[in-house]
Amino acid sequence: MTRTITFNELREIKDRLPDGSMHCIADELGVNVETVRNYFGGYNYKVGKSCGFHLEPGPNGGIVVLDDATILDRAIEMLKDKVTPVSVA
Repeated sequence: MTRTITFNELREIKDRLPDGSMHCIADELGVNVETVRNYFGGYNYKVGKSCGFHLEPGPNGGIVVLDDATILDRAIEMLKDKVTPVSVA
């Protein structure tokens, strides 16, 4: 299901995540960590994949329409639970 959020809100969620969260989410979902970073506004498509991130210009960094909210939901859950993931070496 699609989700709409401002780019600034998405980046704020990313910035509040504990160290190692990107790796933890990637491992849980079986995707490359660069794909998770791309979800939060990164653009490394040589290693990571596109993840249904559609940006429309506007206030607060613009509006982002996410095709699948799974990564966002997991990030929000981590923030609510205040889970500190173990960093994968």
